Amino acid sequence: MRFHPIILLLLATLLWGGNFVIGRAVSDQIAPFSLAFLRWCTAFIIFFPIAYPHVKKHWRALWQYRFIVLLMAFTGVAAFNTLVYIGLHYTTSINASLMNSSTPIMIYILSFLLLREKLSLQQLIGTLLSLSGVAFIIAKGQFASLLSFQFNKGDMIVLVAVMCWSLYSLLVKKYATVLHGQATFLVTIALGILMLLPFFIYEVVTRPDAIIWNMGTISAIGYVGVFASIVAFLSWNTGVIKIGANRAGIFLNFIPVFASIFAVIFLNEQLALYQLLGGFAVILGVLLCNYQRKNQRSA
Repeated sequence: MRFHPIILLLLATLLWGGNFVIGRAVSDQIAPFSLAFLRWCTAFIIFFPIAYPHVKKHWRALWQYRFIVLLMAFTGVAAFNTLVYIGLHYTTSINASLMNSSTPIMIYILSFLLLREKLSLQQLIGTLLSLSGVAFIIAKGQFASLLSFQFNKGDMIVLVAVMCWSLYSLLVKKYATVLHGQATFLVTIALGILMLLPFFIYEVVTRPDAIIWNMGTISAIGYVGVFASIVAFLSWNTGVIKIGANRAGIFLNFIPVFASIFAVIFLNEQLALYQLLGGFAVILGVLLCNYQRKNQRSA
């Protein structure tokens, strides 16, 4: 059964929005490294029969770019979700998902710093607007916090996670023509699991309550491992192929929308005015940058 690409893109962002809420909901029952490790182990088991034939076919290219694949594994698999889960111990899922919306802006900044890609005036304005929104969310709307740097450490950890994901996305974009998507994803999952293994072992050995096994935690691991990883990934990739990366990128702005709705319904989190204003600035900045980029491509 074939689905319309817009439905697939909305499904992916809905599942990713749920990832933030699930991570927050089980933060007292599963330690962050344990959740990240078990998530990717589950994803690897499910994804292996789908992607392994591609790994065999494209193994030479994967080996040729092994250091890039290794960096992808560290930033996209081992670091990003682990840092998000750590951050969710100290901040709300609404805050975390709103800051995640700044990912396209971080990609612009990294492209400028690492690839020397020039930013237009409109992209620069959009970047500054989004970063201002992120700062406003972190400071909880209190300008005094911006001056004294009294920030929630959970927000700062999520911001580092966003930087990692942005670097990962930049690498995926740069090497998309030489590295097969599904093959690379499976290998990065395997490498990420190996990177997380010592931290997982340390957490389990030193913390008796690292994992509190019950239906809630098992369901959470199943959700983040199957739905937020494999189903969302395949849905997103299919949608991007059908309508293009630029049009698809706009749908990432639905992640904080879905996360906020889920957080209010299931976690009784309150949506504050500073989150609405900051989130609006972040999304408006992203749209501004994307609109300019589409105009440039048309020209």
